[in-house]
Amino acid sequence: MSAVAHEQPITGSPSQEDILLESFLSLHSPEGFRAELIEGEIIVAPPPDGDHEDYVGLLIDQVGRCSKVHMQVSGGKGLRLVSGGVCPKNHVIPDVTFAPMELRLFRGAPSWMDPDGVSMVAEVTSGKPDQDRIAKRHCYARAGIPLYLLIDREKSQVSVFSKPHRDEYTEVHLAPFGELLALPDPFGFDLDTKPFL
Repeated sequence: MSAVAHEQPITGSPSQEDILLESFLSLHSPEGFRAELIEGEIIVAPPPDGDHEDYVGLLIDQVGRCSKVHMQVSGGKGLRLVSGGVCPKNHVIPDVTFAPMELRLFRGAPSWMDPDGVSMVAEVTSGKPDQDRIAKRHCYARAGIPLYLLIDREKSQVSVFSKPHRDEYTEVHLAPFGELLALPDPFGFDLDTKPFL
């Protein structure tokens, strides 16, 4: 009688996604650089230029003065966007993240936090504008972030995407620089884009 060897499946082997995520999380970016994991690609961006930071500051100032709901703001908070395996474990750092102040969402949060409670993320285009226009937009929609605001410097326009469904936002409103753009609740005010000119 001969014994038949049964091949046992190898368990505990990390997947390519797990290896990529582990490699990403162990990165040590040079000071001022941002490393993000977006749809399976590691992106390392240099520090933003002065115009980029000016747009960010103008947006934060208006939200602080005009929003119906008092907002907590983070410029550089890492978000872990996991959405049921539809896209890889994205780790994205929006230019600006807004959440209602009453939630105190950022207090005690880890380096990479889940986006639950985030009201809006905002990006200002820079070296790779299609990352902001397409890839990040899809990741934010998949994660269910209610609003995504894009300040597109090359197109001289501001867009607000709302009503996320699967990997897309079902509504978009845009305004060329110089016009008003209505921000939905909980913000509930018209963003003045004249300062972006």
